[in-house]
Amino acid sequence: MNKPIYMDYAATTFVKPEVLEEMLPYFTEHFGNPSSIYALSRETKKAIDKARDRVAKAINAESNEIYFTGGGSEADNWALKGVAFANKNKGNHIITTKIEHHAILHACEYLQKNGFEVTYLPVDEYGFVKIEDLKKAITDKTILISIMFANNEIGTIQPIKEIGKLCRDRKILFHTDAVQAIGNIPVDVKDMNIDLMSMAAHKIYGPKGTGALYIRRGVKIDNLIHGGGQERARRAGTENVAGIVGFGKACELATADMEKHAERLIKLRDRLINGLLKIPYSRLNGPYKEGRLPGNVNICFKFIEGEAILLLLDSMGICASSGSACTSGSLDPSHVLLAIGLPHEIAHGSLRLSLGDKNTEEEVDYVIETVEKVVFRLREMSPLWDDFLKKGEQ
Repeated sequence: MNKPIYMDYAATTFVKPEVLEEMLPYFTEHFGNPSSIYALSRETKKAIDKARDRVAKAINAESNEIYFTGGGSEADNWALKGVAFANKNKGNHIITTKIEHHAILHACEYLQKNGFEVTYLPVDEYGFVKIEDLKKAITDKTILISIMFANNEIGTIQPIKEIGKLCRDRKILFHTDAVQAIGNIPVDVKDMNIDLMSMAAHKIYGPKGTGALYIRRGVKIDNLIHGGGQERARRAGTENVAGIVGFGKACELATADMEKHAERLIKLRDRLINGLLKIPYSRLNGPYKEGRLPGNVNICFKFIEGEAILLLLDSMGICASSGSACTSGSLDPSHVLLAIGLPHEIAHGSLRLSLGDKNTEEEVDYVIETVEKVVFRLREMSPLWDDFLKKGEQ
């Protein structure tokens, strides 16, 4: 393989040529501020409206329920803080899970410091939330439930429709972080009884720094950013017109061929999983097939560190990620892997490979072969592996 093999699509994607083509005029020709009244600016306002329609159509929402943000993390923060502070007269209890993205977990920690109570639900060994646990956690003070649509690390897809119905029946607002779900699996906010939903453009071959929060009409929520009257006076700041245009086009493309896209990724995913599991002392994290994102693979290899795997793979031209928090300066393994019951020493040896548009069977086979070599090489240098062999535990 001469060119790098990119298998970290869950982290970010490239911008599709069709998306970039639609974006470019809004950097140079149609650069007017959408809040101004002259013709140049009216063109940019129309472009934003068109993008809003496209995003809404992708999730079966109304256009005026889509609010553009600076990304998925901002949307998560706005949903939690906005609902919490706007509804504190009704209660101060929020329910989420132990496997959420840090944008949710850290927002919850902030709210706890400001008088709110948060329940962090456990998950089973595959990362699924149990509906009975959710029911038991609800109190008369519960004002919001936030459970991610699909997990970014292990690919687990939650029973969102069932959770949404429970929340609607109990008259509790339901938010879901759907950053990993949009464009990969069907999402219908009406059918699934979703009140608020976070999205990000750069996960679906759109630009970075652009996202959206779906807010169902009638939901009471405070503003996160105060200033001008943009986004119907709910989210101040001059709009990122080019980014918004790109997001709209990316949503249109993603939903147009979603079934074909998912079918291809599932085939590659299963080929990759089956190949990697032939490596001794490996285990798959998350569900095997049913309830797993089409392009997600997360496997732990005993007796070695995930960071070491990444470094060697990088030197061989393979871009991947690990469940270990190696970039944060923390020695702790992934909170998601710990939540599904893995001990620290096994969780540390995780590898996430996420597939996308440009991956091929040839690349999958090369990655399987390369990972096997890397794992054996690292185990030869590992004192844990040496101790294991000396004990004769074959």
